[in-house]
Amino acid sequence: MEHSLPVLPTISTTFIVLSAIMVAIGWVQISKRKIDAHKKSMTLAGIFAIIFFIIYASRTIFIGNTSFGGPNDIKIYYTLFLVFHITLATSGAVLGIINLYTGYKNKLKLHRKIGPFTSIIWFATAITGVAVYLLLYVFYHGGETTSLIKAIFGF
Repeated sequence: MEHSLPVLPTISTTFIVLSAIMVAIGWVQISKRKIDAHKKSMTLAGIFAIIFFIIYASRTIFIGNTSFGGPNDIKIYYTLFLVFHITLATSGAVLGIINLYTGYKNKLKLHRKIGPFTSIIWFATAITGVAVYLLLYVFYHGGETTSLIKAIFGF
């Protein structure tokens, strides 16, 4: 039987990857002192991240989250990896908002200080997010779709 990819997780994962690509482009632009282009790229990165979050949060609220459907002997490793990803994503989102704010308000001392660190966290978030997607929907068939707590911890 053929396995098809779920629409909403595929779309949301695509948007977080696009966000990370725009952060990378913005990083190159600022290194070349292309400030206006950098601002546009980082704004687009933020918009893509917001689109991801709206899709993800809507799916979580209205449909639920998919539990790990792979072998039980590796579920603990998946769970630890997922907690790591969620921690990265949360800190990356907070730092991303701070960076957008400091950039728009010309608080450039703080912006320059935390920008590179935030970008690295954002890249790690995107990479681990893609890995979670692959583990849930490509390498293994997703488990049941259920509440967030049950999906993460299995109860």
